[in-house]
Amino acid sequence: MLVVNRFRVPEDDERFRGDLQRAHETLAARPGYLTGRIGRNVDDPTLWVLTTSWEHVGAYRRALSSYEVKLEAVPVLSRALDEPSAYEVVDPGTVLNAGVPRSLG
Repeated sequence: MLVVNRFRVPEDDERFRGDLQRAHETLAARPGYLTGRIGRNVDDPTLWVLTTSWEHVGAYRRALSSYEVKLEAVPVLSRALDEPSAYEVVDPGTVLNAGVPRSLG
């Protein structure tokens, strides 16, 4: 699965880059993490992105619930733009996730 977190940050926020790097490193240490990158928009330097790839949605959700991530990454991730961030990978022939409510029992 892919996770895309976008951030709108004032250009004079010197700390953000380091904070985002530490958040990424903390996520990268969790089981199920595959890869990730930090980027800044070419045309609008106030727009940043953190993309990460995970083995599956469960690994990502468990990572978010870990103490280390809550301490180091969640404060930065909470600054992300309010938009959906989790995506399923769509390769040729992939059976896509059904958009239906899940049973709780």
